[in-house]
This record gives sequence, C-alpha cells and structure tokens, in this order.
Amino acid sequence: MAKDYSQLAKDIVDHVGGRENIKELKHCITRLRFSLKDEGKVDTDYLKARDGIVTVVQAGGQYQVVIGNHVPDVYVAVQTAAGIVGNGSLDIDEGDKFKGNLFERFVDLISGIFQPFLGALAAAGILKGLVAILGANGITAANSALYAILNAAGDGFFQYLPFIIALTSARKFKVNEFTALAIGAALVYPSLPGVVEGLTEAGLNRILGIPFSLPAGGYYSTVLPTILAVWVASYIERGARKVIPDVVKLFLVPFVTLLLAVPMTFLVVGPVGNLLSDALSWFFQLIMEISPVLYGVVLGGLWQVMVMFGMHWAIVPLAIVETVSQGFSTILVPALFPSFTQVGVLLAIMLKSKEAKVKSLSLPALISAIFGITEPAIYGITLPMRTPFIVSCMVSALIGGYVMFAGIVAYSVGGLGIFLYPSLIDTSNGSMSGVISSIIASVAALVISFGVQMALPVANLYGDGAEALDEKEDEPMSLLKEIQQEIVASPLEGTILSLADVPDPVFASGAMGKGLAIEPSQGILYAPAKGEITLLFPSKHALGMRTENGAEILFHIGMDTVSLQGAGFDSFVEVGDRIEAGQKLLAFDIEKIQAAGLPITTPIIITNTSLYKDILVSQERTVQVGDYLLTTVS
Repeated sequence: MAKDYSQLAKDIVDHVGGRENIKELKHCITRLRFSLKDEGKVDTDYLKARDGIVTVVQAGGQYQVVIGNHVPDVYVAVQTAAGIVGNGSLDIDEGDKFKGNLFERFVDLISGIFQPFLGALAAAGILKGLVAILGANGITAANSALYAILNAAGDGFFQYLPFIIALTSARKFKVNEFTALAIGAALVYPSLPGVVEGLTEAGLNRILGIPFSLPAGGYYSTVLPTILAVWVASYIERGARKVIPDVVKLFLVPFVTLLLAVPMTFLVVGPVGNLLSDALSWFFQLIMEISPVLYGVVLGGLWQVMVMFGMHWAIVPLAIVETVSQGFSTILVPALFPSFTQVGVLLAIMLKSKEAKVKSLSLPALISAIFGITEPAIYGITLPMRTPFIVSCMVSALIGGYVMFAGIVAYSVGGLGIFLYPSLIDTSNGSMSGVISSIIASVAALVISFGVQMALPVANLYGDGAEALDEKEDEPMSLLKEIQQEIVASPLEGTILSLADVPDPVFASGAMGKGLAIEPSQGILYAPAKGEITLLFPSKHALGMRTENGAEILFHIGMDTVSLQGAGFDSFVEVGDRIEAGQKLLAFDIEKIQAAGLPITTPIIITNTSLYKDILVSQERTVQVGDYLLTTVS
C-alpha cells in the first residue's frame, strides 16, 4: 500500500512560504527543487527538523528540500497541496531569474555564459601561445602549413566567439539556440563590412533615419554585443510565443525574432557598444594627459573588466596609431601585466582548493594566462570566486602604476604573457632596459598576487569543499573475516573519490547515506551485485537497486544531470527487473554531460546505511568494473 505523504506535503508548502511564494517546483532523484519569490518567508529550521526531510540546501538560486528515494511520491503530494499542475512552473517569465545584488547577478550571468566552453577556450588560448612560439622562431603561415593550421585552430575560436556566446547566452536567457546562432552568424557575416562601407559611401546606410555602421573590423571576437543581442531576442521570442498560434509557431516565432532582433542589434545594440568604447577611449586619453602613473593604475586595474566586455579593443587602435606615428607607444603598457596577476592567484587557488573540478580547470587556465589569454581564468575560476578576481585587479593596478613610473614603452603591438618581452626591445639601439624592467614587473605581479591570495580563504565553487582523498582513514580490513558482511563490486571504471569530495553538499555530508564516488572514464554502469531494480528516474540519470542480501544502492550519474532531461542517457532495465552481477544497466554520454558544463562525478550510496554497523570503502585510487568497491558490515 502506498504511503500517504499528504501531511508532509502540506507542511512543506506551508513552511516554504505557502503556495503564493512558489514560482516553480521540480524534483530530481532525491530532492524537491523550489524556485521561490522570497526565501525570507521560509522556516528552514522547521523543515530541517521535520520527520521525512533529510535536510535543506540553498544553492544555485534554488531552495532544495532533500527527501530521499521516495521524492517522486512526495513531489506529487506537494503538487496537490500547492495546487500546481503540469511541469511545476508557476511563473514562466520569472522562474529562472537569479536572486542577489547587482554584482551577484553579473557574476551569475557571466559564469553561466562562459563556463560551458571553458575547456575549449583554454585549449584555444594554449594553441595561440604555441603559435606565438613558432612565430618567434621564424615559422609563419608563409613558410609552414603546420603554422597555418594551428593558427586557424587557436585563432578561429576567438574570431568566431559570437557564435559560441550566442549559444550559451541562449541557454541562459531561455532563447531557442538555433535562433541565437542565427543572430551570431549575422554579426560575423564575412562580406558585411564591405557592404556597409559601400552603402556609407553612397549615402544609403540609413534605416528609418538610423545609420547602419560597424565598428572597425566588424563584430569578430566581440562579447557584449552578442550577449545584449540574445537578451533582446529573449523578450521578442517570449512575446511572439504568446501571440502566434501554435500551428505556425515552429517557423513564425524564429522568423519574427530574427526579423526584429538582428536589425535592432545592428542599429541600436551595436552602436551603443561603440559609443561606450569611444567614451572609454576619451576617458583614458584624458587621464594620460593628467598623470601617466594614474593612467597606469586605472588601466591596469580595469583591464580585466574591459576584457570581459570586449571593450579593451577601444584602447588597442590608439596604441597602433601611436606606434605607427612615433615608433613607440605607452598606451597599452599597463595592460601587459594582468595575465601575471591571474597566474599568481591561480597558483594559490590550485594549492589551497580541495575541489577536484577547480584543480582540473585551473591548470589549463593557468597555462593560457602564461601565454596572455586570461579569459579562461577569469570566467572559470577567479570571477566566480570574486575575491581572487578583485586581488588580481588591485595588484594589476599597482603594477600598472609602477610600469608607467618606470617609463617602460612598447616598440610594437605584440603579444601578452611571456610573449610581451620582444615588443619592449628598443628597435633603434637594441636596448634591453625595458625588457629587464618588465621582467621585474612580471615577477612582482605574480609574487604579490600569489602572496595576497595565499593569505585569503578560497571559496568553493562546486560544493562545500572536502578533505583530500589521501586523508581518508585506513580501515582495518582484517576485521572483515570476523564479521557479517556483503561485498559490493564496482559498477564503473574510473577514479575513486571520497564522498566528501562530491560537489554537492547533500551527498558530501553523508545525509543520503555512506558510500563513495567515481569519476567515470567510460559511460557504462554495470550491476555490482545480484538483485532487483527498485528505482529508475525518468531522465535515466539515476538508478536504485536492492541486492539479494538487502543493501539498497543508489547510483547518481553526474551532478544536476536531471537538467539534461534524459539527453545522453539510455537504460537497459526497468523497475522490478531481476538483475545479475555484471549486467549492463545504464549507458551515458560523458562528453555530452561535460559539454553541458556538468560534473560527471557519480556518487554510489548505500541509502539504508542506518541498518549497518559500518560501510567500509576501497582505499584504491582507480578501479575497474568488478573490482572491490565497498563492504556493508552488519
């Protein structure tokens, strides 16, 4: 007989602020996920203490009530108690809005847009660095096919960045992804700059009296115009969906969206960005006239912020003009050193953070920063952590003031990172004094930022942090011979992690039960023992079984993978199936999960832990399917 959860559901609804405080309700394999209008109305203490609730988690703009394996039944009861129908969305226009102050919303927006492609961004940055090394040794596109290929691989990513920004912005602003890609494609349409130039010369470049113009070089490599364009498109698309009949929505909604959004982007959004860039150029020129040292402090401190918005291009043309006219330039000199402050804070983060994902992201980001490409570091690590980004900016301001005081000048507009030094050699007499001073500045930038960040705490991006794997206590395996036990084999191939290292506070705390986690290297889940399938989530990202000896095991593939709605997952069993050890249960696409920006860390939990005296886990680092994994001790 099914258990009655109506009273539990009523209490949950009442203590999250009532039905009127709920904007959206979803659930995953273990928890109810509320989007609330005002979390201040919630009685968290009551909910945490209430029987039937494991704990409460507030994360990612959601209020999560952890229930356990029977969450689907509780979800239905809560829907009934709150009068929610359908998919649980009560406010389609506001359900996904992020709460917090302006800076927190900005960080959430930038992180959400850039984090999904950080791996490729870092890889492209490293390739650009390798190409710069080849160029410094006389290997160019004119004499090497390899150079041409690697240059296209690295530079192409940055040149066509609007495509990628459009895709991730569409996910953030809830826009059809292909419509957003069409907007990005319009921004970087190859022949458009020539067409605009011809129309301008003929005096035919106005639409409704508004001039149609492009920035120098077009919108290649830009960030802000694409984000704003997709943001504008989100409102147009939402409005179109409300008024266009269902029978023609498939093509009319994207048609109306593109028809309105693309012209608005070229006529309004883009020019606004151009005006901001022009104003920025004027601002820095004014400061330079007042005080070069002050200019160095301001530009050094703001450079990384300008890079995020693509507004640093407002300064680059000034440096090119100055270099051509007088043979040297000081305009960009303070901007040559923020990459080293990013290296410094990243080194500190790698040493202090205990989050596996942070460490894995930090290394390629650090390599890119050494080569002068700081976007992976900024978007993936330091900006979401906030404090390291602020440290980097402040130290960059200090170094910017120093290099202007030292009189360092650039004799060409060259590379960044370790490739900045050749541009500082005096072409008239070969003097290396500027190179020596810049090396001092680089080392100072790295050391100071490293030291300051080492003295400050490092925030956790993906969970509550955890002890390192090698800090686990050794279990006396000799006791196994003397006590009743059930040995469970590994259902996956990969790297073993402590449960405390799982980037989710509920799993990491052990609230769902004892166990461990595996970072899988292959996307197949096998049965670790003989038993019965007791749970299969509709999105197939989580599965539960009961062994023939009574251990109840939960396998949760990745973190927040419920958001994929089954994409990349395939099941070979159903609830109620009897299974044999080694039988194939699930298949999952690791690359698709990672491409969505989600961890593939897979907790394996004994959910009825309370029935056992202890759960002993393997002390090995890696595991193959069928290897010893854990033991239940009765």
